[in-house]
Amino acid sequence: MTQTKLTLDTLESWLWDSANILRGSIDSSDFKNYIFGLLFLKRSNDVFEEEVEQIMEREGIPRADAEDESYLQLPPQARWAHIIQATENIGIALDKAFAAIENENTSLEGVMTATKFGDKERLSDEVLQRLLRHFNQYSLRNEDLESADLLGDAYEYLIKQFADDAGKKGGEFYTPRGVVKLIVQLIKPAPKHKVYDPTCGSGGMLIESARYIAKLPNGKVGNNINVSLYGQEKNLSTWAIGKLNMILHNFSDAQIEKGDTLTDPKHKNFDTELMLFDRVIANPPFSMGKWWTPAETTLEKKIDKNGKEKEIAPNYNKVVSDKYGRLQYGIPPRGYADMAFLQHIVAVLKQDGKAGLVLPHGTLFRGGSEGKIRTALIKADLIEGIVGIPSALFYNTGIPASIWIINKNKTKAQKDKITIIDASNDYKDGKNQNELLAEHLTKITTAYDAYKEVDKYMRVVEVAEIAENDYNLNISRYIDTSEPEPEVDLQLVKQTITNLEEKERAIDAQLADFLKELGI
Repeated sequence: MTQTKLTLDTLESWLWDSANILRGSIDSSDFKNYIFGLLFLKRSNDVFEEEVEQIMEREGIPRADAEDESYLQLPPQARWAHIIQATENIGIALDKAFAAIENENTSLEGVMTATKFGDKERLSDEVLQRLLRHFNQYSLRNEDLESADLLGDAYEYLIKQFADDAGKKGGEFYTPRGVVKLIVQLIKPAPKHKVYDPTCGSGGMLIESARYIAKLPNGKVGNNINVSLYGQEKNLSTWAIGKLNMILHNFSDAQIEKGDTLTDPKHKNFDTELMLFDRVIANPPFSMGKWWTPAETTLEKKIDKNGKEKEIAPNYNKVVSDKYGRLQYGIPPRGYADMAFLQHIVAVLKQDGKAGLVLPHGTLFRGGSEGKIRTALIKADLIEGIVGIPSALFYNTGIPASIWIINKNKTKAQKDKITIIDASNDYKDGKNQNELLAEHLTKITTAYDAYKEVDKYMRVVEVAEIAENDYNLNISRYIDTSEPEPEVDLQLVKQTITNLEEKERAIDAQLADFLKELGI
């Protein structure tokens, strides 16, 4: 088909219309799983056809031989022309197509079949037929896209659009692009780095890190960005989307694993030795409870005084045992996984590595075991900076958050100091969420990198001062944003009162004259 170059606006509108076709058939929080699957199938077919034609023309070989040389193997039952002709049992045909792609491409094992199309009670043949006709409107060949990264941007658009529903269902949050860009600019990944996200979701933080590197000298080798990307995601459907997102952004070699990072980290050199990374970037789920799943699967029970069966909460200090030695600064409480994720990140950083992660404000000042862990991290001089960011940036929650910058290789000037920034007022007010704009990112990163005090905004605080505050990192303890009360001129106030009293007496006298004339 012939078409003008497909723009992002057109693509976003097209994908949104596909969601409208699904409305009423499935829950809106699942829209993206089905849309992404079909988007990837159409994209794979179009790029496959484009590549086969190029190979045939370049090498002068028959189609069958050119198909064998294609980097993506697309079996006959997964061909778009075959699927679009189906009039019944369309969902089953799609499931077979995705399974066939996985069988031919081992790197996609478990990705394509994570979403099931064959349930007719959820998706009728009529709905799927409409959906396939809708997806047949545009070519997704590289030559027909305005930008090579267009499909990846479209992914991020849909992830953002359905973040609310996904969050309500799964307790997960899409990280707004402004927050991601800010962390990347603070930790500054470089060419040849290994970049890792232990809670990678759909992979946005890893992709933004790669984009940053691509703009640096030696950031690209040919058409490839000079970086190695690694991630792990617990949610199966989100992991599948993350894998597809990487492929659509041309990071087919990114190692995105599925599983629980805290209890079963997947990136290892040996069975008990974790892989180390140059940069780690993360937005772990805020204050996740019951985070050590081995202790939560077989809870002891007792009968309370009312005769009701009640589970006995496990003592995490006794039951948590990490064979990788990540929790060396202390065992976090059962109700808050924040410091567990933070310690995992510290453990997988190289000795010259740096990390940036988003944590709720409570991690800055909560006491108990979290306070002990925070104290140990400060004494170990691992915290380079804390940036307080505005509230209501995240979909589904107005909770204020902070960015922690971890550095295992501080400069001499940074030793025994922590940079603290209060950027809570740096945002554009939005209807549903606040937003960090480029101007806010520039203000924050400029102040952070300059390493000079900015009144009521940024301080480089000595650890000794933090120790005097019992290792509490609450930003308001170190940055006073209050405005001084104006001085009161008592003489002026007294004169003003006297003038008002004189005016009042004059008005009373005038009123008395009016009443006398009226005979009252």
